[in-house]
Amino acid sequence: MNGIGYKVKKGILYILLILLGVTCLLPFLLMMVNATRSGAEIVTSFTLIPSTHIKENWKTITGYFNLFKGMWNSVKVAVPATLLSIYFSALTAYGLARYKFKGNKAIFMTILIFMMIPGQLGLIGFYNLCAKLHLVNSYVPLIIPAIASPGTVFFLKQYVESVLPPSLIEAARIDGAGELYSFHRIVIPIMSPGLATMGIMGFIGSWNNYLLPMIILNKNDKFTLPVMMASLNASTDITANQGAIYLAVAISVIPILLVFAFFSKYIISSISAGAVKE
Repeated sequence: MNGIGYKVKKGILYILLILLGVTCLLPFLLMMVNATRSGAEIVTSFTLIPSTHIKENWKTITGYFNLFKGMWNSVKVAVPATLLSIYFSALTAYGLARYKFKGNKAIFMTILIFMMIPGQLGLIGFYNLCAKLHLVNSYVPLIIPAIASPGTVFFLKQYVESVLPPSLIEAARIDGAGELYSFHRIVIPIMSPGLATMGIMGFIGSWNNYLLPMIILNKNDKFTLPVMMASLNASTDITANQGAIYLAVAISVIPILLVFAFFSKYIISSISAGAVKE
C-alpha cells in the first residue's frame, strides 16, 4: 500500500508540474500566435491557431523602424553593461566577504540601503550630470553605471560566503599566489554559477531597459530596441499595429532566450561538478 501511495503522490506531482510548465509556456505561445494575426483579429477573438498576417505585420514594423538596428544597439549596451556588472560586483563581493577590515559592515549596510532606493528618484539629477559631461545621446551613461550594482553585490557576497572556504585562499597565499591571481584563477571559477545567474538577470534587465535610454538617447539611429518598439505603441492606430507589436516582441525575446540557454548550461554543469567534488 505504501508503494502504491508513493506512486500516486508522484503521479500527482508530475501532473501538477506539467500543468505548471504549460501555464508558463502559454504566454509565449500566445505571443507567437498573435505575431501572425492582424490587429482586428487580436481585438475581436482569442485563439491559439496561427493566422496569415505575419508578412503584413513585418511590413508595419519595417515602416516604423529598423528592427535589427535596434537589436544591435541593445547588444552594444546590454553586453558590456552585463560584463562590467558581474565582474566588479564579484570583486566587491569577494572583498567584503573574505577581507575583514574596519568599516566592512558599514559599507555592506550602505549597499543594502542603496538597494532600497528606487533608481527613478535620481533620473533628473543623472540627466543633468550627463548633460554637463556632454554624454547625452551616448551609450556611456547606459553602460558605466552598471558597475555599481548593489543587488548583484549582495547576492554574490552571500554566495561567496557559502561556497568559498577561507582555507582555499590561505593555501594559495602560502603557495605565493597574489590576490588578483587568486581571484581570477580560483574565486571566479568557483563563483561561476552565481555569476551566470546574475549575468542572465543583468542582461535581461539591460536588454529590456526602456526609461533611461528614452531619456538619454534622442537620435533615432541610436535608439535601443525597447525605445524603437515604443513607437508602435505611440502610433495613432494602435489597434492596427497590435500584430506588429507582438511580432516585434517575439523577435526581441530571441536573444534573451539564447543567453538563458547558453548560461543555464554553465549553471547546471558548475553545480554538478561541485556536487561531485564534495
